[in-house]
Amino acid sequence: MIDELRQKARELLETGEVDLVIGYGEGSDPTRTMPVFIRRPEDCEKLVWNKYCYNNLTSYLTWPELKTRGKRAVVCKGCDAKAVVVLSKERQIDRKNVIVIGMACEGVGEPLLSKCEFCDVRTPKNCDIVIGPEITPLSKEKQFEDVEQLEARDPADRWEFWREQFSRCIKCYACRQACPLCYCTQCIVERNQPQWVPTSAHPRGNLAWNVMRAMHLAGRCIGCGECERVCPSNIPLMLANKKLAQVVKEQFGYESGYDIDEPLPMASFMPDDSDELFK
Repeated sequence: MIDELRQKARELLETGEVDLVIGYGEGSDPTRTMPVFIRRPEDCEKLVWNKYCYNNLTSYLTWPELKTRGKRAVVCKGCDAKAVVVLSKERQIDRKNVIVIGMACEGVGEPLLSKCEFCDVRTPKNCDIVIGPEITPLSKEKQFEDVEQLEARDPADRWEFWREQFSRCIKCYACRQACPLCYCTQCIVERNQPQWVPTSAHPRGNLAWNVMRAMHLAGRCIGCGECERVCPSNIPLMLANKKLAQVVKEQFGYESGYDIDEPLPMASFMPDDSDELFK
């Protein structure tokens, strides 16, 4: 797969079909990779593909510095490619100017990341190029099992759980930086007239930041899990994201990142929408 990836990337650059390839390169040790930005065909030998290709590289597609670099190609796992669908639907990228190279994936991490245990896009969808064999998708039947376990606790216990988790937040905003769908040029936490979210790391500000960010991702989060992976305080951020994804799925029958033509649930109105959310 590495050889085929390098060959495809080289062809795209040599033919002028793209001006930039965003992929994975070797990191500081064998268990790490890092993003690489390739403009010359001969540099495609720097591309790698292995079980340590964690980053969701689609987060770079909205960078102003790269939007002016012409047509781009981006290497994606199946979960990452779902972000391209959302970014296109939200008109943050021009899909005609992005070549998506999907990599067949049996999961990343050692041990395997939890998100990979329920992956139904091991063979990426909505890609221009797919490299690797067809891989059987996994069942999503137990996708929300951890959410339901938390929901089974009484409200006081759930509040104490989240209070303890958010108390560790240091307001580094690594979750925001890693997320491909946090693309605002000025985040609400950087506004101080008025100041909606206190900037210091204390309980009120931490709660406001983490709840607000989860709500902003309702109906949008594609479950790549990068926010949780990069959190230096090991806060289970995906629990909140998955809970909202569960609600959106139940109320609107919508799952983010699959269908380019399906209307966004939080940006459209259907006469038969459930009113259960309004209480």
